[in-house]
Amino acid sequence: MKIGEKNFDLRESCLIMGILNVTPDSFSDGGRFNDIDSALRQAEKLLAEGADIIDIGGESTRPGYVMISEEEEIERTAPVIQAVKERFGVPVSLDTYKYKVAEAGIQAGADLINDIWGLRYDSGEMAALIAENNIPCCLMHNRHDQNYSNFFEDLISDMGLTLDIALNAGIKPENILIDPGVGFAKSYENNLETIDRIDEFGRRLGFPVLLGASRKSVIGLTLDLPSDQRLEGTIAISVAGAMKGVSVLRVHDVKENLRAVKMALAIMKGYKRG
Repeated sequence: MKIGEKNFDLRESCLIMGILNVTPDSFSDGGRFNDIDSALRQAEKLLAEGADIIDIGGESTRPGYVMISEEEEIERTAPVIQAVKERFGVPVSLDTYKYKVAEAGIQAGADLINDIWGLRYDSGEMAALIAENNIPCCLMHNRHDQNYSNFFEDLISDMGLTLDIALNAGIKPENILIDPGVGFAKSYENNLETIDRIDEFGRRLGFPVLLGASRKSVIGLTLDLPSDQRLEGTIAISVAGAMKGVSVLRVHDVKENLRAVKMALAIMKGYKRG
């Protein structure tokens, strides 16, 4: 997959996407990077620690979040995207489900659109925009309720509908990443099953997978820890994901997750059995 000016082999590597929230209210780092100077310092830190992609988000999607206007989201994200691209030239992802925000972000230099509603928030405008600009996208599973008849089969079915929207709009298959949406419209048990079966998720749908579980509630509930103490739990999920073939890991703590994943992949691929 070509993201910005870089070509990545998503079948053979596990990329690290560093999270840069330019919001006052994100669940774990709200308010820390919501001006350009602090955002640039954080981007520099993420890149120095080994991030392959910077994912910039301007609206918190934590449980109970308050939606902001498109104008406010653009004001938060577009200048930071432009500044990060000008300063570092790194592949930049924009975390948004609003096509007008995505449009402004693309104009500012965003290389990938990370849509938590999997093209199902609007009536096709986001899908058309991504297709028209011929850029990659990450399409996540989400829904308004947890009323599943068979959770994993419904997850696959829901994502099939998202992929139909994408392909029918003209988004190229090689421009698609899929994300099972850990922490979104899922119970604690659903989240654990999603992580455990993420290899099957990717195999059945036929696209490379992004896993975003950094500091999320599934870790807090398992370990009884607040969001700022979930590093070890995040690393455990990252290692499990890497060993199950995940192509991209979206994390807050790049250095620690990258080191753990490198070690896990070395165990898997760094030698040949006799």
